[in-house]
Amino acid sequence: MKTGAFVLLIMGALVGFAVPVHAAELHVVTTTSDLASITGAIGGSRIEVVSLSKGYQNPHFVDAKPSYLLVMRKADLLVAVGMELEVGWLPALLQQCRNPKLLTPAHYLDASATAKILEKPTYQVTRALGDVHPFGNPHYWLDPENGRAIARAVEAKLVELDPDGRSAYEANLSAFESRLSLKEAEWRSSMGPYAGTKVITYHNSWPNFLDYFGLVAAGYVEPRPGIPPSPSHTLDIINLITAQQVPVILVEPYFDTKTPDFIASKTGAKVLTFYPSVGGVPDIEDYIDLFDHDIKLLTAALGGGR
Repeated sequence: MKTGAFVLLIMGALVGFAVPVHAAELHVVTTTSDLASITGAIGGSRIEVVSLSKGYQNPHFVDAKPSYLLVMRKADLLVAVGMELEVGWLPALLQQCRNPKLLTPAHYLDASATAKILEKPTYQVTRALGDVHPFGNPHYWLDPENGRAIARAVEAKLVELDPDGRSAYEANLSAFESRLSLKEAEWRSSMGPYAGTKVITYHNSWPNFLDYFGLVAAGYVEPRPGIPPSPSHTLDIINLITAQQVPVILVEPYFDTKTPDFIASKTGAKVLTFYPSVGGVPDIEDYIDLFDHDIKLLTAALGGGR
């Protein structure tokens, strides 16, 4: 085993998602576990990939640990969500990791470049609006078709950096897309009966997911993105759920469920811990599992009534 490969495995265990050690052609770092899953599926045995965040963490607020610097220092490619999702922690790591090639377009992939982006502001964004992203909602990977777009962008970048691996990357992309297409048909069939259903979410993490599956966000537990719920807003949400008969409240795993549970106790809506990333729980092992898990949870709640 190469020393570098061994070091990367150890560091991968420290920072999150990693694929097996081998004499890889490329070392890849991603900012999220979702990107790591997709990148690993395309890169296969020719790459090693490590995620800087774990699936149960809020990707907006990741502790920039010194151990990440060693991983990034050895990387040939950085794949990021972009759209300022990582603005609070990634720039400092890039400046301190002593790997200047990650600052160049050849070795940096913004996965949002070819994705369908929703909620692009048509107004001036200020801090008074909360954590509104000026380029649109950055949770775009929660649309399976954007997962496909990410996979294609990753394949193109890996071929650019490792031309000898073209045939392997193309085959892996084809396999990924075939599996995704089969699953999309299954997911649409499962979710079809609930098209038009209104939901409440804690944070505005889900516009791409809701858009893809034909669901509607009736409101948010946060009065504005990143702003904790107030008593007056909580009362507004209780009244909204009661008036519109909203059946579920979706809560990301890194938010306190105290307020959603209170709202549920007053309305009968069901609180679901809804996972936005791979690795949020052990059975979400890859990008496909992420949708399998959440759709199974949601359809069980909706099918069971209130």
